[in-house]
Amino acid sequence: MSRSEETYRSAMADSVLNGKKIPILTLDHKWHKLFTQAEPTKRIKRHEEELNELIKRRGKANTEIKEIQRLKKRLMQEIMENAESASSGNDLRAIKKTQENTRLLGECNEKIAAYEDELLALPREIDRVNKELTMETMEICYERLRENEREIAEITKWAARVKEELKEKLVQKQEKEQMNQELYSYMHDVFGMDVINLFDRQYKEKK
Repeated sequence: MSRSEETYRSAMADSVLNGKKIPILTLDHKWHKLFTQAEPTKRIKRHEEELNELIKRRGKANTEIKEIQRLKKRLMQEIMENAESASSGNDLRAIKKTQENTRLLGECNEKIAAYEDELLALPREIDRVNKELTMETMEICYERLRENEREIAEITKWAARVKEELKEKLVQKQEKEQMNQELYSYMHDVFGMDVINLFDRQYKEKK
């Protein structure tokens, strides 16, 4: 699919689903059950992978922020512990440690800011891909519904034909049974029971 088509689909998804609350599909087990009935397309698989990657990035960002905050707390504790020794100007080891910890604190703040910026952008990206996945899902599911409806219509027509044919066959069956009863009755009247019994035995042996 070309970039312009992708852009058009994305705009359509945003327009159609604007203001609609949709669960994150790949986290919904009922969404996965849809594809026991309809085979996912390549586009659906691609959007699924993209959405899962965004969710992983969100989880990683939250985890990293917590880890960095724990590190910041430890660094600040060490700075406070070394504050008196470092301020005296005589303890070079304490001064160096404080300087290193201060540098690391700055890096921690930069990383936290970067992850927070990512967390601000991710919801919009997740929503965009989730909407595109929704549109793709609807397309394939409604196509399967249409296919099933066509097959249902064909089966309904076939069943009607078979039903009519069955009715005709049952009428023929009843007519044949009636003919046999009348024929056998006439044979009894003409030839008598003894002769008929004799031929009955021969007839059954041939069957």
